[in-house]
Amino acid sequence: MSKRLRLDELPALRAEATRAGRRVALANGIFDLFHVGHLRYLEGARALADLLVVAVNSDASARANKGPGRPVVPEDERAEIVAALGCVDHVVVFDAKDVVPVIRALRPDVQVKGTDYTPETIPEAAEVRAYGGTVAVAGDPKDHSTTALLARLGELGR
Repeated sequence: MSKRLRLDELPALRAEATRAGRRVALANGIFDLFHVGHLRYLEGARALADLLVVAVNSDASARANKGPGRPVVPEDERAEIVAALGCVDHVVVFDAKDVVPVIRALRPDVQVKGTDYTPETIPEAAEVRAYGGTVAVAGDPKDHSTTALLARLGELGR
């Protein structure tokens, strides 16, 4: 099975993991201008399960969430970078504004968000808990962001 999957392939991945007795974690994000905060988040997410699936926002989804001018890096390149990480088992690119369609297709045992959330503020928590999954937070404190990196690059360009 390839590291890069389509949304319609996630139910089969879930079934295979269930048969093998493996826990599945789902992390998601835009991962534009990949930085150490992204890496620490994904490594933390992987530590919570046997298999890590990362949902990467498509270019259209990134624009809907971050506004015009984003993402800087195209979706295929962002997905390729994320897939190259040793802690990542599979990557799926999704078009929705939120990750709910991926959650519904994959039914992860644990959905993991970064430290800009708490378990109480994870927007999709009710969706995950409805089928018996859990939510968690992983990564280092929110000391790194693509937005801050872009601002710093803008300052250097002046």
